[in-house]
Amino acid sequence: MAFAPSYEVLMIGRLFAGIGIGFGVMIAPVYIAEISPSVARGSLTSFPEIFINLGILLGYISNYAFSGLPVHISWRVMLGVGIIPSVFLGFALFVIPESPRWLVMQNRIEEARIVLIKTNDSEKEVEERLAEIQLAAAGMANAENNEAKAIWREILNPSPPVRRMLITGCGIQCFQQITGIDATVYYSPTIFKNAGIKGNTQLLAATVIVGLTKTVFILVAIFLIDKVGRKPLLYVSTIGMTTCLLGLSLALAFLGNGKLGIGSAILAVCGNVAFFSVGIGPVCWVLSSEIFPLRLRAQASALGAVGSRVSSGVITMSFLSVSRAITVAGTFFVFAVISALSVAFVHTCVPETKGKSLEEIEMVFHHEGEWQGSEVEMGDAQRLMQKE
Repeated sequence: MAFAPSYEVLMIGRLFAGIGIGFGVMIAPVYIAEISPSVARGSLTSFPEIFINLGILLGYISNYAFSGLPVHISWRVMLGVGIIPSVFLGFALFVIPESPRWLVMQNRIEEARIVLIKTNDSEKEVEERLAEIQLAAAGMANAENNEAKAIWREILNPSPPVRRMLITGCGIQCFQQITGIDATVYYSPTIFKNAGIKGNTQLLAATVIVGLTKTVFILVAIFLIDKVGRKPLLYVSTIGMTTCLLGLSLALAFLGNGKLGIGSAILAVCGNVAFFSVGIGPVCWVLSSEIFPLRLRAQASALGAVGSRVSSGVITMSFLSVSRAITVAGTFFVFAVISALSVAFVHTCVPETKGKSLEEIEMVFHHEGEWQGSEVEMGDAQRLMQKE
């Protein structure tokens, strides 16, 4: 894209970049969830969200740094620097191990044991995790369930447990986006201009503050997600976002372009991205990578990621048109209402998964009462697999 001689070539490059990003968005959380020990899975699965936010922040900073270059060069440099992390990631793929669950599915048990030894503290824990994985994968190699058509048939015509998993996984992915986080981040200069900030330098500086806030608070989530659990963070996040979105709407509608209006808008936007980053931002990817059974995990997680990206595209592409129709303040009032609905969704459809193995989490969805919050006994997963 940096050397594109025409708009058409630039768009083709963007298409291929988007395909690569789509693979990464789907694969990274699933891979990390499958390779991580239960006690640290939430924190580790949050890492992709951290680096996404860090990338956004660096993008803001690089835009600010390169904005002084001639116009025909600056945008090429801004795109070109993105190749640096891509090259680093490409080399890293040669040294990271394969997922132990995938290795078990390929009947490469000893290789799976070696990977688990590297990621677990004791040999006893390794053998317990390996036994759980083998139990979950039993029969898949010679059954129709392992065929792609059968897997998609199970997803499109799901049993009650799988339906609950899809509601939770795809629902949280969509709510993450339809509450307007990408519109807030992408169009923060428009929001701040509407609040009364005029100069381009001040707009860029305010935007950098938003990116910095988003990055800092994702670090807070890493330290809390495996200590306080997924659901408490989701409650704090969705309730906080609802409050900030409503506050932003009221500030833009009633406080005018004075210092109070500008300050309130900046505070509300930073508060919104902070609450997003401490909860639904990272927890969404953690949940969607850990709730699905082994046979469906890749395809179901991919479906959730597609829902997330489609929701993001619809929101970001329609934001300016909707804002012109009902004002920016009205648009954020709609986001506040949707965010309030996300609180109800979290309460009703999202179970707590902290501290459970991936195989134990599957048991949560086999009874509606457990799906809505009750605990799962440690031996339930084994009894389930014996029944099947």
